[in-house]
Amino acid sequence: MNQVSVITGGAGGMGLATAKIVGRDRTVVLCDVRQDRLDVAAATLTDLGVTATAVNCDVTDRQAVSGLFETATGLGALTSVIHAAGVSPSMGGADYILRTNALGTLNVNEIFYRTAAEGSAIVNVASMAAHMLPEEIVPTAKFPLALRDEDAFMDAMMSACAIAPEEARSGLAYALSKSFVRWYSTSQAERFNGRGLRIVSVSPGSVDTEMGRLEEQAGAGAMVTDAAVPRWGKPEEMAELLAFCASDRAGYLTGTDILNDGGVIASMRERARVAAENG
Repeated sequence: MNQVSVITGGAGGMGLATAKIVGRDRTVVLCDVRQDRLDVAAATLTDLGVTATAVNCDVTDRQAVSGLFETATGLGALTSVIHAAGVSPSMGGADYILRTNALGTLNVNEIFYRTAAEGSAIVNVASMAAHMLPEEIVPTAKFPLALRDEDAFMDAMMSACAIAPEEARSGLAYALSKSFVRWYSTSQAERFNGRGLRIVSVSPGSVDTEMGRLEEQAGAGAMVTDAAVPRWGKPEEMAELLAFCASDRAGYLTGTDILNDGGVIASMRERARVAAENG
């Protein structure tokens, strides 16, 4: 039977780069909301000899996500999901960012949990932004609301964003949404393991993609310059890690987040420590 991998955000830089790797021995189902990009991505994979099916799907629509998984399981045995769909601070307001990144992740993961067979894995894309906020402003205690009352969850997240000036709320919403992705991928590991499933998140730094470059003037560019590895990450570098995490070779890996940021967070923390020591 065909082994199938679903890649959300599959027409984006990291998603497509991952599909090229995963597609070497899997049938790939690409999910994205932009049909023009989906068509180009599917054609690119076909030219490489990858068997790919494109599905236009908005991850914030749980019914659409259910349809995505029905398509995938109709093609063979679902073995992995790489959930790379998401939006950055420059792409919309706080509500839009939270719904896409946090509730979109919830939808994809919960349908995966109900659908996937034992031995399958899901890899969620978080962000180094999830490692940057002070713990006291991350409403982690409110995160479980997402599992039982999405409206209450959104109210709590929007309240948390209200501490920032209007112009900074999208950035804060992004960091909070990715903090949720990181939390979910660790807090739900035991539940997923009960069905023989693995769940992991990866937190990329600034990656040289169309979406990544949108944030170049919003602070990401300066962080790249100051990183331990002073350059943008390559989509292919992230793709190798995402593909590995989803593979059988990583069968012992679950319930954790892997920070792959070129040393940005490590540099920031050490500089802060030195500054405090010398202050």
